Amino acid sequence: MGDFLRILIREDDKMNQSNTAIIQNLYAAFNRGDIQTVLANVESNAEWVNYGPSSVPYFGNFTGRITDFFQGIGQSTSGGNVAVDRYIDAGDHVITEGRRTATVKDTGAQIDAPIAHFFTLRDGKISSWRGYADSAAAVAAHTGKAASAG
Repeated sequence: MGDFLRILIREDDKMNQSNTAIIQNLYAAFNRGDIQTVLANVESNAEWVNYGPSSVPYFGNFTGRITDFFQGIGQSTSGGNVAVDRYIDAGDHVITEGRRTATVKDTGAQIDAPIAHFFTLRDGKISSWRGYADSAAAVAAHTGKAASAG
C-alpha cells in the first residue's frame, strides 16, 4: 500500500507542477502581448473577475466576455508587464503574488502596483481567475488623482 501512495503523490506532484508551469507560460505570453495564447488556455465559460471600481476599464466581472478584459487593458495602457514573485501551488489552484506595471495612455501616469491572482485549472485550462490589486493606484493613474494603498 505504501508504494501505491508514493506513486499517487508523485503523479499528483507532476500535475501540480504542470498547473504552475501553465500559469508561468501564460504570464510570459501576456508580457509579450500574446493574448491569443492566453485565451487558448482559458475555458470559454471561465469565471473572470478583476476586483476594483468600474472607473478602470479592466476592473469588474468579465465572465463570458474575457476578451473585453484584455481589450480594456490594451486600449487604456501600454508597456504593461506582470512580474510574479511567488507561485503557490495548491493542486487545481495556483495563487500568484507580484507586481503589475504599465503606463496609462490617457494620463501618461505609471502604474506600479502589487497584485495577487487566484487561478483554478481544470484539465489544463483556466476555469476561474480572480485578480486583486492596489486598485487605488490604478484609479489614481487612470484619473490623474494621487492615491495609493502601497
